[in-house]
Amino acid sequence: MRLVAVDGPSGSGKTTFSGDLVAALRGRGARVALVPTDDFATWDDPVGWWPRLAHGVLDRLAQGRPGAYRRMDWSAGEPRLGATVHIEPPDVLLVEGVSSGRRSAVPLLSHLFWCEVPDPAVRLARAVARDGHPSEPLFRRWQLFEEGWFAVDGTGDRASTRVQR
Repeated sequence: MRLVAVDGPSGSGKTTFSGDLVAALRGRGARVALVPTDDFATWDDPVGWWPRLAHGVLDRLAQGRPGAYRRMDWSAGEPRLGATVHIEPPDVLLVEGVSSGRRSAVPLLSHLFWCEVPDPAVRLARAVARDGHPSEPLFRRWQLFEEGWFAVDGTGDRASTRVQR
């Protein structure tokens, strides 16, 4: 199995790019599974959830066994564990979202795509347009977190491919 990460700050086009990549790989006959980090992250826990992904999905798939995790359910306005997502062993596992290409994942990665839009105001506007105006203060806080996270982790510096969206 090949593990591919699509990382970058919020509003940089990761989800759109990932959808296009999944479609292209499937068009070539590859069995592809997509795991969004949005299924794990919350406003208060942006990156500390990684062990859930590693133990429930990455470790199992690496052994050729099906993986599973419970995704976050936001339907009540507050995050809580929701439905279980089952993943059969694919040819390519694509993990999409902030921190998917983190330093600790590097030994596992076949490829790291880094999506970027340099202007934080444009990224903020995209995120708010997607999730609604009430999310704006949360995304402002999230952008501050991301800036620090990426500076310390150096994710973009390790990218195999940089994508301008």
